[in-house]
Amino acid sequence: MVKGFKMKLFPGQEREYERRHRELWPKMVDMIHEHGGKNYSIFLDPKTLTLFGYIEIEDEELWSQGADTAINRKWWDFMADIMETNPDKSPVTEELRPLFHLD
Repeated sequence: MVKGFKMKLFPGQEREYERRHRELWPKMVDMIHEHGGKNYSIFLDPKTLTLFGYIEIEDEELWSQGADTAINRKWWDFMADIMETNPDKSPVTEELRPLFHLD
């Protein structure tokens, strides 16, 4: 199963967002994999500061359980100063509907 979504950076935070993801914590990588995530990519539209995410997951329920892990909550806290977030510091995310896929 694939998921596509978008998020939004604050102005001037492009390099910082990229730096933090280049240094993604090993425990965060483990959590993503343990909750069925793989082949994860995030793209930036520099004109709008919109981030477009793509991830392949094994199971929607297993994936959603990752949000409540301690490491994920710590990551959200770490990222909240550079992007739009909800009151619980989760990123404001809009799911994208798949329209086309080609293997």
